[in-house]
Amino acid sequence: MSIRRPHRFDASIAAAGLLGGLLLWLVGLHTQTDAPLRGPWVLLPLTVVAALELCRRDRPLLVFALGTALAVADQCTTGSLATLVMYTDLVYASVLYGSPALARRIPLGTGLFTLVVALGFLAWLRQAQALMIAVPIGVLTFGPAATGALVRNHREAARTARREAAQHLRLAEQSARLAELDRAQAVAAERARMARELHDMVANRLTAIAIHSTAALSLDDPGSSRQSLGVIRENSVAGLTEMRGMIGLLREREDGEPLAVPTLDGLSALVAQARANGLEVALRTVPDTADARPPVPAPVELAAYRIAQECLTNALKHAAPGPVEVRLTHRPDALTVRVTSCLTDGHPVSRAPGSGAGLIGMRERAALLHGEFRAGPVEQGRCWEVRAVLPLTTAPPLEDPR
Repeated sequence: MSIRRPHRFDASIAAAGLLGGLLLWLVGLHTQTDAPLRGPWVLLPLTVVAALELCRRDRPLLVFALGTALAVADQCTTGSLATLVMYTDLVYASVLYGSPALARRIPLGTGLFTLVVALGFLAWLRQAQALMIAVPIGVLTFGPAATGALVRNHREAARTARREAAQHLRLAEQSARLAELDRAQAVAAERARMARELHDMVANRLTAIAIHSTAALSLDDPGSSRQSLGVIRENSVAGLTEMRGMIGLLREREDGEPLAVPTLDGLSALVAQARANGLEVALRTVPDTADARPPVPAPVELAAYRIAQECLTNALKHAAPGPVEVRLTHRPDALTVRVTSCLTDGHPVSRAPGSGAGLIGMRERAALLHGEFRAGPVEQGRCWEVRAVLPLTTAPPLEDPR
């Protein structure tokens, strides 16, 4: 086992105690006058106790045992005050730096020893003054042991407080990181929601404007051009109104009232607008009576409306001439939105450029409600079908229904 270098403070105590004891011996100051061992014998306990001071932190049990034996041996000589003072420091250090068990046993043992000595002399001498004999023993043993226990308790309390403060600081830092992560996720989710809303509202209007403006530029018939320009103007005004509504969602209104949210009741107007844009659209609702339909939560209504709107926009851009059907199927547990349109030789046409964001937005809307989404060709490639199943009884939606 390696021997560590003594602590500077311990070396200072050992040097001061040894030099002080030598000085007291040279000037002839002793604690006893009548002792069996005289002369330089007093220097032996003094020197060994000073040496024990060097390892008071590393060997507390050994230091306490040897120090006690040397303190008793010192009483067989003329005695040195420096030896007794250093012994009290050894008792103090044994409690302060020893194991928890040793720190408990030394104060208890020295206290019991002092009490036994006091009662023993009182029973022997039968005088109250006999109790004063135990006072020096208590000062040399129990006093420093109790002081060491008190200092140790204060240090442990301070150490525990520092650990708790460090733990609280780590928890605060973790909470701050989690809060920042939640904020970033909330911002990302809000941006995605805004992107879907903007795409679904604007794409339908701009698609109609793009298609009819192309027709107006390519036709020489003034009547047909005038009709296309009318459709362009109607979609421009409607798109501007919807854009203002979207901006209103981002800015608190003065009256505090929420803006109108698209619902399933607005599908009829949406289908009528698609017909005005040139689509042959039919709307089917199963069951066909409102009383037989289960109530639909607002988030589901909004998602169904936007999915149908995006499907009609895609049909206007890519579907072949032919019927387009929007079918809503109400069940007690889910609402199914199914939109079918025709394809040309199994492939879509391209009347206006597309980015693919529409399909992504519809799939995200269904996923936010824990629903199912499918889009692809059916009936041997003759039709294109979009089908979304939106549960009516799910966990609270992640999307703001406004």
